Amino acid sequence: MPTSNLTLASEVKYLKGVGPARAEVLATRGISTVEDLLYYAPFRYEDRTRLTRIHDLIPGQTTTIFAKVLTCGLMRTRRGTFIFDLAATDQSGPGGIIRCKWFNAVYLHRQKVFRQGQRVFFYGKVERDPFGTGNLQMIQPQYEILPESEEGGRDSLEVGRIVPIYESIGRLSPRVLRRLISTALEALGDRIPDRLPPSVLGKNKLMRGARAVRLTHFPENEDKLEDLSRFRTPSQVRMIFEEFFNVGAGLALRRRRAKAAPGIEFRVRDTVRAAIKRVLPFHPTAAQKRVLKEIVDDMRSPPPMNRLLQGDVGSGKTIVAVQAALVALDNGYQVALMAPTEILATQHFFYIRDLLAPLPYSVDLLISARRARAKADLKERIATGAVNLVVGTHALIEEDVQFARLGLAIVDEQHRFGVMQRFKFIRKAATPDVLVMTATPIPRTLALTLYGDLDFSVIDELPPRRTPIETRLINESGRQAAFDFIRAKVRGGEQAYVVYPVIEEAARPDIRTAVRMFEYLARNVFPEFRVALLHGRLPSEEKEGVMQLFKRGEIQILVSTTVIEVGVDVPNAAVMLIEHADGFGLSQLHQLRGRIGRGSAQSYCLLMAGDSPNEVADERLRTMCETTDGFRIAEIDLKLRGPGEFFGTRQSGIPTFRIANLLRDQEILEWAKREAAEFVEHPASREEFESYVAFLRKDWPRRYGLAGVA
Repeated sequence: MPTSNLTLASEVKYLKGVGPARAEVLATRGISTVEDLLYYAPFRYEDRTRLTRIHDLIPGQTTTIFAKVLTCGLMRTRRGTFIFDLAATDQSGPGGIIRCKWFNAVYLHRQKVFRQGQRVFFYGKVERDPFGTGNLQMIQPQYEILPESEEGGRDSLEVGRIVPIYESIGRLSPRVLRRLISTALEALGDRIPDRLPPSVLGKNKLMRGARAVRLTHFPENEDKLEDLSRFRTPSQVRMIFEEFFNVGAGLALRRRRAKAAPGIEFRVRDTVRAAIKRVLPFHPTAAQKRVLKEIVDDMRSPPPMNRLLQGDVGSGKTIVAVQAALVALDNGYQVALMAPTEILATQHFFYIRDLLAPLPYSVDLLISARRARAKADLKERIATGAVNLVVGTHALIEEDVQFARLGLAIVDEQHRFGVMQRFKFIRKAATPDVLVMTATPIPRTLALTLYGDLDFSVIDELPPRRTPIETRLINESGRQAAFDFIRAKVRGGEQAYVVYPVIEEAARPDIRTAVRMFEYLARNVFPEFRVALLHGRLPSEEKEGVMQLFKRGEIQILVSTTVIEVGVDVPNAAVMLIEHADGFGLSQLHQLRGRIGRGSAQSYCLLMAGDSPNEVADERLRTMCETTDGFRIAEIDLKLRGPGEFFGTRQSGIPTFRIANLLRDQEILEWAKREAAEFVEHPASREEFESYVAFLRKDWPRRYGLAGVA
């Protein structure tokens, strides 16, 4: 393809310097077009207009130096550790030598990455070399080797300017990426269309898109390094705003379309009020009443309900959902509740079936583990309307599952489903009311982008007579004391969980597994009690049998994997020991802990960790011991893991941001979302609105990894 014909939509392999081989490498990072490449932003910048001389370095500072390699080679310590040791100088005077060291970096030696005489940029923290004679050193510094042909003139991309530093992609180094992006910008010239509506640009005094892209990659030397590092230069703010605006506008359009669709106007009659009073197992909290009113008000209005119900573990989301279901059932409609696991679906089924037993409604369970003939019969009864409320797993979205009159679709633990699975479920009827539930508290920034098309309800109050769980951190030396504590509690009539990270295979030999430890605990530690094993590979009937025995108190200690993370409610279980707790995520630890503390007795969560957890693991465990507030835990977890890892799955529907960062850019997110909602509701002109929506409809799913806006 001629350079003059290159556009943002062109495949990146046609860009000079890329080709098929490099295109395959770029594709591993989601870069398939020239536009994708231009939105691959630097993660930091180096000011190479004023490089620090080695002679002027101060221990403790983090900086960039430019030096020539004197010597380099691989050495081995007495303990067998390999160290690649390099000495470099910039001839800046006495002491103008620095050592750079990389531990276990044998590849640097094998691949002959460095050689004498090379000119290299090193970036890292300066320290004193304890084994040298007053020399300074950098440990594990980042580096960039300058080609011998690079003269460092005024047009150089490497020196004499503020230089963008990109994360390497495979064998494509920051220097290679810098040159490819420069080539793309040069080839496109002024042919980079603006992605934001002109009225939005003008109102918010934002930089034009083409200029913003150029300056984000290659800043002017007048830009302050501090502002660049905080991603707060005008060009960076413009790019961040664009991403948030596009996602916000797409969600606003999807929300507006849903509100405009013809829905069901449910009636709330005395019969449903009587039914709720008849089956309600306890007096609802003020928060539960408030949330139920928000849901019922939605159900009574013409537009279809699309509401997210958030509540911490044990806050009573299920009973609120059951009351909403009774409104639909009383109006002659069917209700479907989809849960992510068979254990959770089965628990919901038994709970709802028993709760609604006094009422004339048929409740059933659809999971893959049921026999083929039973499933076929159940599907037929669902299709004819003989089943009023069905609980199930992914089996509910199979093609041959049809409803006679589905009025309310409930999705529990939504983040465990793919976003498209939720839409397939909803499409089982024309415009059912939709209630999405999650026991994982979602920080506001994540909720705005993940569930921006839904209305929010939050149960922010736990039922009365709940005693806060006491959480204790125990190291290996306290193992016997932990077992003694469990023994004393079980002798006193309470029950306990012992949780392991894996069933029977572990990547490391020191990881205790559920199967092996079940046998050890049952025979050697707690022989006087009935100990049972529960994990995801057991047949459904066996899993349910174990859970029912545990709920009835016939099993005193349940050894389990994280299969109990959600949906298990045994009020008499007051102790939980989590082995290898330093290997679990913070939200997962909080979910597991939520299985206890459901009765009136004081409950205890014992976190067994290794003797030397890393800093992140240490902060997770410290947080668990300090608070039981799920929303505070979620905020800390988001900071520790980042948005992409928060739910542990990319199919949760989290947008794929390229430069925007949900933690760093919260105020820009709020600003952009506000402007997007205003634009969708009150566009400057019909032509501008239609032009922008046409772009968004085409670009939104591919660019942000989300379901379409129309």
